[in-house]
Amino acid sequence: MGVVKRRIGLEQEFFLVDENGYLSDRADEFLDSCHLMAQAQGINPNYFVPEFVKSMVEINTPPAYTGIELAREYLKNLKLALSVSRQMHLRLYPLSSYPLHIMPVMRDRPNYHIQARTVGYDKFLHAGKCTGTHLHLEVPAGVIDPRVAVSYNSTSAEREELLNIYNLATACDSALISLTRACPFYEGQAIGLAAHTIRYRGSEVFGWEGVYTNLQAVGGLMPYAETVEDLVEQQFARYYTWLQALEKAGIERHQFLESGGSLLKSAWNPIRLNKIGTVEVRCIDSNYPSVTLAIIILLENAANRVRHENLTVRPAKGVEVFELAGNHLYVPDFAYLNGQLLYTAATEGMKSPRVQAYVDSIFKFAMSEAKEGAHFLEKLSQDMEHYQTIEAEILQEFTPTTAQLSLDAGLRLVRECCEKLEVQVSWLDDGNLN
Repeated sequence: MGVVKRRIGLEQEFFLVDENGYLSDRADEFLDSCHLMAQAQGINPNYFVPEFVKSMVEINTPPAYTGIELAREYLKNLKLALSVSRQMHLRLYPLSSYPLHIMPVMRDRPNYHIQARTVGYDKFLHAGKCTGTHLHLEVPAGVIDPRVAVSYNSTSAEREELLNIYNLATACDSALISLTRACPFYEGQAIGLAAHTIRYRGSEVFGWEGVYTNLQAVGGLMPYAETVEDLVEQQFARYYTWLQALEKAGIERHQFLESGGSLLKSAWNPIRLNKIGTVEVRCIDSNYPSVTLAIIILLENAANRVRHENLTVRPAKGVEVFELAGNHLYVPDFAYLNGQLLYTAATEGMKSPRVQAYVDSIFKFAMSEAKEGAHFLEKLSQDMEHYQTIEAEILQEFTPTTAQLSLDAGLRLVRECCEKLEVQVSWLDDGNLN
């Protein structure tokens, strides 16, 4: 039996800004130009898509069999988008939150209004103030069924692979939060927290006011699944939670379904099943290519090792790091993962010895599988030894003398980040990817 090959895919959200650093609502015009240039270059225009607010765009990739292949597609599409932005006197701001106060303009589409009415418009606007990166890990074709979550016709081996990749992705949640913390400022303030995580996911337990604070089943991290039956039950329990929330908001079920809603499209969780046949990892901050590529390689290698060695990924009480024993990969139990570890990742981050040990164990597990792109992992690993997330780098230069970041400093930060994005894409495009 040959080695199983699975693909990976990427989506990254960006803020659109003008040349001075102010947020721009010209996303539709920008995307139209991207589509025209893509068609002229033989690139699928569907990789350049709108987000729910007019100051944000999303750049996607086709699925790829290796991290380096994915990186090439990512850079090709990003390079096109940057070319269009220059022509329009716009720029792409790549980090996870715009550092100054903003009031996003939401698109007038039924599915967005339904979400906003259900969670509350004020809460929902947080989603327009944060950007994320989504990584897709392919699972066996046909094993995910949009109607019933997991196909009845799939084999036991296919279901087991789905279960292990889902649990692996879940176990990496706090590591991905800690490693990709990007912009330290939210609404002009250095809040000392992982802004994208707390403002999107929210938490009643920790007092984080975010989009899904009161609907954790829909937007929070879901527990590990011990069996496929657990995974299926989880999907339906979440779906019914969302239907109840719709009813409470005065929205009829048919309105949700007619706007494109479904069993799997009622999930905005950090780890979710996607109908395209992937486990979708959604807890990653939007960031520079250097960080994004390292995360691609990290997750690709971790998933490949689980597949190639037929490992069973299971949580174990008292385990705080990844521990390999025979054909079992033991990972932190859910109460710890979604409790103390999540809180520490969103507050102290890589400064915490507890988080550092957990992240180190994931690097160690993934690095043994690393071939192509290993240098990206090594660079990120070295940075983490000195706690050098992008967030930490920015705070060294932009430490506000008051609680509020000034307009001039905020705009300068935006311009510098846009410049750094462009420099990195140019450098990587000059043959420095391998």
